[in-house]
Amino acid sequence: MSGKYPDSWYAASAPLLAAFPPLEGDLNTDVCVIGGGYTGLSTALHLRKKGYDVVVLEAERVGWGASGRNGGHVGTGQRADQASIEKWVGMETAKGLWQLSLDAVALVCALIEEHRIDCELGSGNLHLAAKRHQGAELQAELEYLNAVYGYDGLSYLGAPDVRELTSAQGFHGALLDKGCRHLHPLKYALGLARAAADAGVRIHEGTRAQPVRDGASGRVTTANGTVTAQHVVLGCNAYLGNLVPRLAGNIMPINNFVIATEPLPSRLLPQVNRDNLSMSDTLFVINYWKLSEEGRLLFGGGENYSSRFPRDIKAFVRPHMLKIYPELEDVDIEFGWGGAVGITLNRMPDFGRIGGCLWYAQGFSGHGVPTATMAGHLLAEAIDGDKTGFDLMASVPTHRFPGGTLLRWPGLVAGMLFYSLRDKLGR
Repeated sequence: MSGKYPDSWYAASAPLLAAFPPLEGDLNTDVCVIGGGYTGLSTALHLRKKGYDVVVLEAERVGWGASGRNGGHVGTGQRADQASIEKWVGMETAKGLWQLSLDAVALVCALIEEHRIDCELGSGNLHLAAKRHQGAELQAELEYLNAVYGYDGLSYLGAPDVRELTSAQGFHGALLDKGCRHLHPLKYALGLARAAADAGVRIHEGTRAQPVRDGASGRVTTANGTVTAQHVVLGCNAYLGNLVPRLAGNIMPINNFVIATEPLPSRLLPQVNRDNLSMSDTLFVINYWKLSEEGRLLFGGGENYSSRFPRDIKAFVRPHMLKIYPELEDVDIEFGWGGAVGITLNRMPDFGRIGGCLWYAQGFSGHGVPTATMAGHLLAEAIDGDKTGFDLMASVPTHRFPGGTLLRWPGLVAGMLFYSLRDKLGR
């Protein structure tokens, strides 16, 4: 463990917690959670509220991975579209999953309020049509979600109305979703960790853990001690590595990158983002952005499919930003960082149980703030005996990447490059 968070604007602007001690010696507990991100912290907090004794083991720092590096969008819906979900599981289950997505956003807001987490919570997302035909597709989506799911949080904006909200270039209409939220992701993760610790959860950072891979027992080994539990929860997502090889082939870690500008001149703020919305576009390799509380533009764009980050992340992402906001040509970029996102083939999360003791939730596919928070709640409910919500999420089939961990990388790269080319060709 380095004891440090990756360099990012988030780490530079968050009130970091004092380090939790590494595990030394042997412990007995009801539940051992491996991973100190949203999934693990939410699981621990919800179990502790039910009276369980819980230990969290984190290899680095709480919120060190995707939970402390993402774009901070708290979106409605699942990561896959409802029409696809309906084909996979039927209308009744699809409606249940839609409601669960709304409940996930509400849960994030409720936790922030209950535990007084100061994380720059804002409202609304503008989803922009990057191609001409996608404007009509967004209108059809609004009509369908309203008619079939009764969702009335969406408004369609034509290009002239979009220009009232943002100077973003190259878009052909947008959906404004008033049900979405956005936040400072690391401040939110640290708030969950503080709430869990205050509730009596024992958190150990700098502690790399190995569960029993077949779930036959709840014994977890570390370099300097063991934890013996009735249940073990894996909340590692893109940073799972080889802890449980049979799960690794269900997800693919891909690298995504974010930059933070200097605080924008006050005259530019209403021009760039009049109503302090989070924003995203419809490209397959999505661009997403929002303003920080102090007026920085936080812009995510570009992916790579190698094991290494670009040499200069700021220079890698900057062209994506300037294509949308050319007026920011002379604005300095002060931070650039990256991280791994765990995706699944169908972009739906992978929930399950191995043996009698090992539970997991992973593969949030860029939708992790609400979905991973909800995963923790559902894991806690399931361990406590109510598997209704857990089974609902687990009902969507998870397909392993062809060839498992050995061949998933070249296959994914080929697919991603194909869709990236379609983005560039405007088709």
